[in-house]
Amino acid sequence: MMIQDLIRELREPADSKIILLVADGLGGLPLEPGGKTELETAHTPHLDACAREGVCGLSIPVLPGIAPGSGPGHLALFGYDPLQYRIGRGILEALGINFPIGPEDVAIRGNFCTLDAQGRITDRRAGRPSQQQNLAAVERLRRITLPGVQVFVEPVREHRFVLVLRGADLGDQVNDTDPQAVGATPLPAQGTDPASQRTADLINRFVAAAQQQLADCAPLNGVTLRGAARRPDIPTFTEVYGLKAAALAVYPMYKGLARLVGMDVLDAGTSLQEQIATLERVWKEYDFFFLHYKYTDSTGEDGNFTAKVQMIEQLDAAIPAIRALQPDVFIVTGDHSTPSKLRSHSWHPVPTLLVADTCRPDEVSEFGERACLRGGLGQFQAQYLMLLAMAHARRLGKYGA
Repeated sequence: MMIQDLIRELREPADSKIILLVADGLGGLPLEPGGKTELETAHTPHLDACAREGVCGLSIPVLPGIAPGSGPGHLALFGYDPLQYRIGRGILEALGINFPIGPEDVAIRGNFCTLDAQGRITDRRAGRPSQQQNLAAVERLRRITLPGVQVFVEPVREHRFVLVLRGADLGDQVNDTDPQAVGATPLPAQGTDPASQRTADLINRFVAAAQQQLADCAPLNGVTLRGAARRPDIPTFTEVYGLKAAALAVYPMYKGLARLVGMDVLDAGTSLQEQIATLERVWKEYDFFFLHYKYTDSTGEDGNFTAKVQMIEQLDAAIPAIRALQPDVFIVTGDHSTPSKLRSHSWHPVPTLLVADTCRPDEVSEFGERACLRGGLGQFQAQYLMLLAMAHARRLGKYGA
């Protein structure tokens, strides 16, 4: 039996409310053997209080040893098997900016990058450009035409943009052109079937034309493309859980993930404080709230241990305002680990806490990787977290006679 079918069978109505707070890339590593992680280093009195009151553990986003992207990491937290629902990054970025994806569309996530005179990548994110720089570079890319398809280029933020190809006989089984390394040249796109090879050929033409258009725009003088995808068929959050769900996110991709599973994506401003103000304003209108916090991930990817500690402490300071709403179930976790030591997503299990008046106490007294290893939730696959949320919210009936 599929997990979604089981939930449909067991779910029961209730007035309870659930908050899922996702600190993107929360998990970390010590810089030195025997040292503390970013989360363990941070001063987090409010998260520690949650750990003492609730139950803790470590979630595995996909499988042991697999470093997930943000897409599969979040889908697992929403209760969808990330191995069954393989969602390309492009479709999430397109949905995140509310681009009207059609049945003949292939969406692709784009990154502006910096290339040297030999065409090698010197900065994969082009120095994280301003929105004005992003818009100016996108305007240049909009001059590009490709044979037999419509081409749409839309800005996202910082170094990100969306490329959408619209036309007949396009496939989405295409590799990423981003080599994920500084000092390497962008990879050629290749498809695994004839329709996907047509898409790959168009991508290669676009990348070559983009370098011409951006030749004098350093540090935004190149592009890489990743996550070519069509819109998948996926059951919605309401269909599975019977919950009216709201998403409060700042970055477009996470809005796209929420929109993909049918959450209402609200205008929640540009800061955590504005997200919480929106949460307070719509509290009576929804059953489930997905609250996303990005900066624990971006600081990890930048390799900035100290900054990630500071971002965790800023998140901790916001916890009292969230808990003042008295949710029946309050969960704090991450979609994956992003250790600043590695400057990338990693396979390490993610600290997770759950607070509800139905929690069985464990002995965890602080929120950190080593402490959570001793928690009552143990190590578990993230796709089962929503089952725990529903159970603690008293929204699941008994299975079997």
